Amino acid sequence: MQPFPSDQIQLPRNMIENSMFEEEPDVVDLAKEPCLHPLEPDEVEYEPRSSRLLVRGLGEHEMDDDEEDYESSAKLLGMSFMNRSSSLRNNMSVYRQSSNGSCSLPSTRTMVVCTVILVIAVALIMVIYLLPKCTFTKEGCHKRNHTIELIYPLATNGKLFPWAKIRLPSDVVPLHYDLVLQPNLTTLKFSGSVKIVVNIIHVTWKIVLHSSGLNITKATITSAGGHQEKLAEFLEYPLHDQIAVMAPEALLVGQNYTVNLAYSSKLSDTYYGFYKISYKDENLKQRWFAATQFEPVAARSAFPCFDEPAFKATFLIKIKRDEKLSTMSNMPKKATTPVTNGIVQDEFFVSLKMSTYLVAFVVADLKNISRETNESLVSVYAIPQHLNQVEYALNTSVKLLEFYQNYFLINYPLEKLDLVAIPDLQSGAMENWGLITFRESALLFDSHTSSARDKKSVTAVIAHELAHQWFGNLVTMEWWNDLWLNEGFATFMEYFAMEEIFPELHSDEDFLNLIFKAMMKDSLNSSHPVSSAVQSSEQIEEMFDALSYIKITNGTLDVKKLMKTWIVQKGFPLVTVVRKGKIISVKQEKYLYLVEPENWTSDASYLWHIPLTYITSSCNFTHCTNAYLLDQKSAIIELPEEVEWIKFNVDMNGYYIVHYGEDWKTLIDLLKKNHTALSPKDRANLINNIFNLAGLGKESLEKAFELIDYLNKESSTAPLTQALFQLSLIYNLLEKKGEQQLASRLMHRIERLLGDKIDQQSWTDDGALSQRELRSMLLAFACTHDIRNCRTTATEMFEKWVNSNGTISLPSDVMKAVFTAGAKSSDGWDFLLKMYYSSVSEAEKSKMIEALASTDDVRKLIWLMQNSLEGEVIRTQELSHIIATVSQSLPGYLLAWDFVKENWEKLTQKFHLGSYTIQNIISWSTSQFATKAHLMEVKSFFESKSEQSSQLHSVKEAIETIQFNIQWMERNLAMLQELL
Repeated sequence: MQPFPSDQIQLPRNMIENSMFEEEPDVVDLAKEPCLHPLEPDEVEYEPRSSRLLVRGLGEHEMDDDEEDYESSAKLLGMSFMNRSSSLRNNMSVYRQSSNGSCSLPSTRTMVVCTVILVIAVALIMVIYLLPKCTFTKEGCHKRNHTIELIYPLATNGKLFPWAKIRLPSDVVPLHYDLVLQPNLTTLKFSGSVKIVVNIIHVTWKIVLHSSGLNITKATITSAGGHQEKLAEFLEYPLHDQIAVMAPEALLVGQNYTVNLAYSSKLSDTYYGFYKISYKDENLKQRWFAATQFEPVAARSAFPCFDEPAFKATFLIKIKRDEKLSTMSNMPKKATTPVTNGIVQDEFFVSLKMSTYLVAFVVADLKNISRETNESLVSVYAIPQHLNQVEYALNTSVKLLEFYQNYFLINYPLEKLDLVAIPDLQSGAMENWGLITFRESALLFDSHTSSARDKKSVTAVIAHELAHQWFGNLVTMEWWNDLWLNEGFATFMEYFAMEEIFPELHSDEDFLNLIFKAMMKDSLNSSHPVSSAVQSSEQIEEMFDALSYIKITNGTLDVKKLMKTWIVQKGFPLVTVVRKGKIISVKQEKYLYLVEPENWTSDASYLWHIPLTYITSSCNFTHCTNAYLLDQKSAIIELPEEVEWIKFNVDMNGYYIVHYGEDWKTLIDLLKKNHTALSPKDRANLINNIFNLAGLGKESLEKAFELIDYLNKESSTAPLTQALFQLSLIYNLLEKKGEQQLASRLMHRIERLLGDKIDQQSWTDDGALSQRELRSMLLAFACTHDIRNCRTTATEMFEKWVNSNGTISLPSDVMKAVFTAGAKSSDGWDFLLKMYYSSVSEAEKSKMIEALASTDDVRKLIWLMQNSLEGEVIRTQELSHIIATVSQSLPGYLLAWDFVKENWEKLTQKFHLGSYTIQNIISWSTSQFATKAHLMEVKSFFESKSEQSSQLHSVKEAIETIQFNIQWMERNLAMLQELL
């Protein structure tokens, strides 16, 4: 990883800070002038621009109109009046296409007719704008409180709802929330009230905000100077999760008003909103826990609010609870007062201005340890039986918090930072400001059962979420299309901080694997640009994918011009290198797994500004890295002298793949003779590139296998990990295609390459962290595929552990391999499940789950998936992990897909369409398919579901992946039969 160009990082200037809205200087706002009738001009004519980020100091993103999504509200709603016959649209066309495909000019008669229509249209618009207190409809001029029937949808009570867009209007902005909640962990319901102070930007008769699944019982409005609450009618439109509070009189520009709403609801059964969690305490008694997960659009299911990231406000939160429980929120606790017998109310200090998705509260019986640093109290909370596993998280958090404050030169702005281990959480963690929630396995560390990989994972998640306290919380993207500003910067800082504070973890190798993962996704046609237009909640949730978290660029030249090519274009470039003496020819094109004829023209026009880096045989040290900006389709680089070899994309610091043509032979020879001439990351980069090019048909698979022949001399984790990943992909395709004999021959080849290295591994936790991590990976792979004596040794260790009655502990780094071998027998599987019930170590339980899901017993696999979905014995949060593991095995991959089909409605109800979990479930359950029959089955299944399901990016990616698998097998099967 290249160091930052300066000692301190500048916070991104194109994020909203704690100010609210900024005027865009080139927007003509037709709704600026005040109007006293209830139907504002902007509702009739003005189509607000889709979200654009104003880049301070750099000017606005110069996107073309066709790069932005200007769907009308009628189109979004799919209203019946839009479903007119296509012939009507065809008859309205005034241009005709000639036989040769060109357009002919319209006739004089047509031009006259069009001119008359245009004059009439302009006149109608003028009438709409100039008639006071009148709405022009098909019935004529109506008095106020009537609206155009064709524009507005119906509310739940049958009245017209006064807003038709998914995004909220900008005529009202929130300033402050007073929120009072009373959750009941016996009835599993909650009641609440919220007072929202709003400011009026444009005169209006309505306040439109979000509400989802809330039973609102009362709505009032109070003016800033008034003391009397006035009852207000409220309308509900569940399709967009919106309510409209209708004012009894016009709300005037510049004035503040208070909206008061009382409501009740149930604690959610899903992982969104204000949801309930059950767990067993130290006495195996069932207990309840209530927590929140609001990102991206679920705050609206806990309290009515302006649930969009740009609507920042301050929050004063009060929670009534059982006196035996405790509560936490974003801010420190201010006071606790008695309410009734056994019930008290906790009041928290007023927050800083923040987005609704960052609001959080927890009601539970938790214990904690704390430490103060830089005038902020850092605390880590867990259920009582896990308190002995939080010390590592506390120490790590304090170090990271101090590092970020010093590096950004901006203090963490809150007086406290709580990290809470949640017994059941869908995501790995959530960066709520001052109250970060974690899945238990992502925060807890047990020195006896947590492996080297577990330690690195816990550190990475904490580093990521703490980075969000600046990137995302202090400064926030205006709309979800620029989620990459949150997640991209947080991911970068996560690895940058880990390299600075915990160099022994070698996190740069993990960053490399993340880039490889992003490129696999980004090479598909169904990929999306980093910054994409999104509207619906499903689209917003799908933005939380590998691209938003991982795709970044390097370079310090014309940042605006360079970044535009990487942000508004999907995919990434393939750079082809041709060396002739001192002259290096480079050219770029879009890298794409599947080239579809209809996409060829647009793909051919792609052009990136690529900061190329390269080293040569004349000097291959880090300080000898050369750079060249490729901002043309092709270019010539002249070296000062002829060289034996050249390697581009030094340490994989760039987001592109390199094809060396004839020079692949030179690099293959270099690896055989002196592989340490290149860094481990460069070696991993070459392995990744040549196997990807072989899959694309641009290089032979024979040459790819020739390149990895040096692996018997390899000792670094990064290249070995990448090689095993690529070979596993091939093995899985062969196995699932029914080519078991060929798959077995491939595994024999792997054994010849790595068998000696596997034999050299000790079954202990000894050595440096990188050695321990390599040991875990090699032994887990060897035991899974029964290479050498791995499974025999692991089975013997498992039996000793079983028979020890708890007196023997397994080394944490080899625990996964031992559990996997032990679970191959029926008795071993049953024993492991029993131990899963009683284990209090989340690290140990995670390894047990993976081992249980690796069995060949079909009935056990079905039970495991079904039980996890029900969540009684195995938490539902583990389901995607179980499906991923089951789908890798020969007996399991069809079971996993059948399970997804049969339980699709339950899955999407629990996890929500578009969620990261659903994305993973779709991907894992279909990624092993490589036949046209399976392709048709997957297509048919999702086409039979809702339009939202079939249009998910993850569904399109799954279909493309199957198509690629088919193409790969057709292209390479014959070659493999010769090679192996």
